[in-house]
Amino acid sequence: MTQRATKIVATIGPASSTREVLLRMIEAGVDVVRLNFSHGKAEDHVARAAMVREVAAACGREVAIMADLQGPKIRIGKFKDGKIELQKGAHFTLDATCELGDQDQVGLDYKELPADLKPADVLLLNDGLIVLVVDRIVGSKIFTTVKIGGELSNNKGINRQGGGLSAPALTSKDMEDIKTALLFEADYIAVSFPKNPTDMIMARQLAIIAGEATGHKPLMIAKIERAEAIPVLQEILDASDGIMVARGDLAVEVGNAAVPALQKRMIRMARASNKLVITATQMMESMIQNAVPTRAEVSDVANAVLDGTDAVMTSAETAAGKYPVETVEMMAAVCLEAEKSEKTTLDTDFLNVTFTRIDQSIAYGALFTAHHLRVKAIVALTESGSTALWMSRHNIDIPIYALTPSRTTHRKAALYRNVHTLELPHSTDREMVLKNAEELLLAKGLVKKDDMIVVTWGEPMGQTGGTNALKITKIGDR
Repeated sequence: MTQRATKIVATIGPASSTREVLLRMIEAGVDVVRLNFSHGKAEDHVARAAMVREVAAACGREVAIMADLQGPKIRIGKFKDGKIELQKGAHFTLDATCELGDQDQVGLDYKELPADLKPADVLLLNDGLIVLVVDRIVGSKIFTTVKIGGELSNNKGINRQGGGLSAPALTSKDMEDIKTALLFEADYIAVSFPKNPTDMIMARQLAIIAGEATGHKPLMIAKIERAEAIPVLQEILDASDGIMVARGDLAVEVGNAAVPALQKRMIRMARASNKLVITATQMMESMIQNAVPTRAEVSDVANAVLDGTDAVMTSAETAAGKYPVETVEMMAAVCLEAEKSEKTTLDTDFLNVTFTRIDQSIAYGALFTAHHLRVKAIVALTESGSTALWMSRHNIDIPIYALTPSRTTHRKAALYRNVHTLELPHSTDREMVLKNAEELLLAKGLVKKDDMIVVTWGEPMGQTGGTNALKITKIGDR
């Protein structure tokens, strides 16, 4: 059985919110379900989360849930007729006090925009398809000239070229949405438009407070989509559990040409920092309408895999597209094919590594041993999942199995590259746990008699962060 290392995050929406479609998507390979809090009400998300848990259980799988916060609404208002056509060279006004727009002006959901701008600034609307140059600012009005025209409709987003808008990453709506996400114990919370590590620290503190009653603590993902985030990327990584390469808004702010190199850099930095990384936006965009992707999209997904991303993500393709199941199937197939050509770089990876913790040293020792002995599997008996995460930061063509009694750890590890989770009952009896682990792997058909495996665990058993033992064993020798 070929197991895919790269995970798939799929957004659910109107096209994928029935049990039947969601079941088929999970069977096709979805590992994490994304709930987009930019759309729908709190009760909608709670209901969808419950359905995800039910359907995943019916499939015999644990699927993680990611709550993706909306962030600040840096958007224009509405038009009387829903949309207008802007011509190059025309004058157009953005007015924070305008109620309904027309051919000459439109309102702003983001009322503070005039204070953020100066003459000659470039504004990009609707993901950069419309370009306006600021002529002057008078009170609440921004007078501009259209540099690139086209159709402009209600509530389209606004970016300032080069970044620099002062809108806070966490709005009052986001703060309420964090509480909603903790009602269904979201495994991940994705924070939109963080500019610095403080945004992520605040989001984490709000999540801890919201989950105080149950003790649930979601992992925090920083969506890198502001130009200001790039110079402080390491600091944001340090304050987060992972990042999302959110290529839509990021491309608008820094320019399309800069994004591919930034993507590679972000993936490299995340892995080096022992953090997670998701590559997102328009990965299979044409499959919103078409049953097959373009060759460019296939290459895009494959390159993200070869760069070492933990996961690739769908947005509108599975939320509102015609072919949500086929999109997941195609993504899974592309990931598997790309992984076949990956090079194992463990020896060079470890040349400059400094081991500072016993559990981290054991994780690296397990990888090195497994690679050189060509074992069948690496097995991490883990409470928190940390050992499996550290192992997954390095390319190895041997599957890593995280065996844990914790359902929360089971779900969170669904996003870790090349980590496959299995539930193992809690016990403090080492020999019993090792015996149960072997029997579970055999029962699942993941190993067979006489296969060599490497096992890591912590003694005394049952304590978080205590991995301190490594064993090389042959299945059936017990």
